[in-house]
Amino acid sequence: MQTNTSNKKIRAVAKHIHMSPHKVRRVVNQIRGRSYEQALMILEFMPYRACNPILQLLSSAAANANHNFGLSKTNLFISEIQVDKGTFFKRFQPRAQGRGYPIHKPTCHITIVLNIIPK
Repeated sequence: MQTNTSNKKIRAVAKHIHMSPHKVRRVVNQIRGRSYEQALMILEFMPYRACNPILQLLSSAAANANHNFGLSKTNLFISEIQVDKGTFFKRFQPRAQGRGYPIHKPTCHITIVLNIIPK
């Protein structure tokens, strides 16, 4: 059963990932525009900590395409992927003489949009 996906997008979103957006973009820029299978191979062998949540999100987006639209995972490619800045976890580090030093732990939101490879 082939469904028209022009009006609906195959997408997945991960919010509040506990990593800096700058570090996640370093990985995302390597897989932008690639096919689903190529992106999986690249993410598995890259040595960065940001690869794991991106890999999970990519698998989720492919499962959405398979379940919701009946599409094969081999025919998909990453048409859009973006990393947005999320909120900061705000903490205080105790310092000398009773002072507190603010620590901002960044988070990010990752959005992946898949599309069918044009023939």
